[in-house]
Amino acid sequence: MSSLDLARWQFGIVTVYHYLFVPLTLGLSILVALMQTRWHRTGDERWLRMTKFWGKLFLINFALGVVTGLVQEFQFGMNWSDYSRYVGDVFGAPLAMEGLLAFFLESTFLGLWIFGWDRLPKRVHLACIWLAALGVNLSAYFILAANSWMQHPVGYRINEESGRAELTSIWEVLTNSTLLAAYPHTISGGFLVAGIFMGAISVWSMRQGRNVAAFRSTARLGFATALIATAVVSVTGHATAQIMTEQQPMKMAAAEALWETETSAGFSLFAVGDVRNGRNHVNLQIPMGLSFLATNTLDGEVQGINDLQAEYETTYGPGDYTPAVGIAYWTFRLMIGFGVLAGLVAAAWLWWTRGGRTPTNPWVYRIGILALPLPFAANAMGWIFTEMGRQPWSVFGVLSTADSDSPTVSAGMVATSLGVYTAIYAVLAVVEVRLIVKYVRAGLPEIAPEAPDDDEVERPLAFAY
Repeated sequence: MSSLDLARWQFGIVTVYHYLFVPLTLGLSILVALMQTRWHRTGDERWLRMTKFWGKLFLINFALGVVTGLVQEFQFGMNWSDYSRYVGDVFGAPLAMEGLLAFFLESTFLGLWIFGWDRLPKRVHLACIWLAALGVNLSAYFILAANSWMQHPVGYRINEESGRAELTSIWEVLTNSTLLAAYPHTISGGFLVAGIFMGAISVWSMRQGRNVAAFRSTARLGFATALIATAVVSVTGHATAQIMTEQQPMKMAAAEALWETETSAGFSLFAVGDVRNGRNHVNLQIPMGLSFLATNTLDGEVQGINDLQAEYETTYGPGDYTPAVGIAYWTFRLMIGFGVLAGLVAAAWLWWTRGGRTPTNPWVYRIGILALPLPFAANAMGWIFTEMGRQPWSVFGVLSTADSDSPTVSAGMVATSLGVYTAIYAVLAVVEVRLIVKYVRAGLPEIAPEAPDDDEVERPLAFAY
């Protein structure tokens, strides 16, 4: 394999691995803040214990997310130096804002929240978790701004003298139409992950007979969050598909294995294609479904791969502008399928626990627990589709992936770093799972009695992380 192939594999592995932590952090930060708010308003000790329990799981996930995320940005300088040289002035701006503003906000106030129990006034301490959650979700906005610029470059110009892209409007980058569609879709995907995560762990704890009433409350909170998130993901996904059809029609055509331009195009459920000859042998469809998804009309026109290939050759010159159709097609379907299944499990569990009911059928509990990987898989499939569907471009219409790697980095060097990172990430995965399992099995923490409210008496910590 060439250094380019290996660099793409490394970037893909690091990105997908890192993104296992991101959506959980996005959603769980808000849910923990909501639980602490509930405790603050009601004084119900149950919600304090829940805040501590889920807050600990949130912190474990956040720490692993930070560690794996740092590698992401270093890759641009190590394996993709030509990319960094050519578009770094534009691409780096929102990433710098993320580090200087959002990450500073989340890390500072998360630290105050961790060490501020019984040291800060309750309202100030509550504000800390909300500001940390705001920083987490603001961080996602800036990172998505950088990624959306790769999908739909705006607010820049090419300096012919320096041979570099230069930023002309940070406002255009931060209000990119692709970003405005992708951000709510990503955030709602994060709430889907966090909701199912909370629901599945609560179901397991209920099954073990531990604090059933308390975990029943968080099971319903988690599954309700997941069900609402499923609806929002569907709506925002529809909007994202329309933006994608307009800006990257080849990606949509590949997602549907649509070879020829069609009106009233059907949504493909199952296809067997002949990529070499540009056609399908089998294609089971929902009539007019693709036209509705892509254009919001039943008779809308959707461009096909063959026509777009010819158009791109005229615009950009000779070359193969078709992404890996099989990967685009199936990751798009798996993304939708896993997400829908997660939403159905959430709806079922809300029904099974309605009116104060506690299920007794063991299969009900198994279904709730087995739902845990579904939203993680859906998010992973979505990002694989998003990035691989853009190929052969690293920046759509501006810079190809083949022209983006580091010319002085050999295949052996990339293979070595790929092997090292993969081994380290395998170890980190074991650490993450063992820590999560350890604290889930430990159950809800006990509340230490409050000391007398006396300046001369040291107040013990209710909890320590």
